[in-house]
Amino acid sequence: MDSMKLKLFFSCWDKDLFIGGTYTSAEAMQWAMAELLNHPEAFQKVRKEIELVTGNGRLVDESDVPNMPYLQAVVKETLRLYPPGPVTTRECRQHCKINGFDVPPKTAVAINLYAIMRDPDSWDHPNEFLPERFLQEQDEDSSDGKRTKFNFVPFGGGRRGCPGTALAFSLMNTAVAAMVQCFDWKIGEDGKGEKVNMQSGSGMSLSMLHPLICVPVVHFNPYDV
Repeated sequence: MDSMKLKLFFSCWDKDLFIGGTYTSAEAMQWAMAELLNHPEAFQKVRKEIELVTGNGRLVDESDVPNMPYLQAVVKETLRLYPPGPVTTRECRQHCKINGFDVPPKTAVAINLYAIMRDPDSWDHPNEFLPERFLQEQDEDSSDGKRTKFNFVPFGGGRRGCPGTALAFSLMNTAVAAMVQCFDWKIGEDGKGEKVNMQSGSGMSLSMLHPLICVPVVHFNPYDV
């Protein structure tokens, strides 16, 4: 590969990483905060968990996340309901039959991740925001991890899963935690809104049809401690 082709290759790779690793994560964090604002009891549970771990004497850190199971459950539940890439594609490696249809090898197949993670055969109350389901899963399925294999696939699964999965989880957990720890949030431009509109928009990624607009009110300033 000559220098020009190599430069073009890395330029395209950097662009994919930048777009795939920032815009989708930002959208997912908007959904997380929107659900927390619409479920104030969940918001308070996250805040209390953060205060318990940090002693409310410092800003929450990435190293704190493993000690915050409810925060992690909120992030997972958000990604279950609003996967950044609701549809992914794969190439069929061998002949198979799906719902009575013959699919030959080399066929491009679209996989509806959104539908998989809202399938009532796999999830109780699939359209409801219930972070507790992932806490129960840790107790019931920790031995075999059956839930996370092919039912929970916000970043795809297997060897072709998103390489940025760990980074996305880390970013979402720490960012959402900091926003919950440091601010109270009033809905709407005037801070007088009651509920966030959860209607989704159209496009390759799952964005909010109506952008999340809130007024932040300082709750905890880590720089004043």
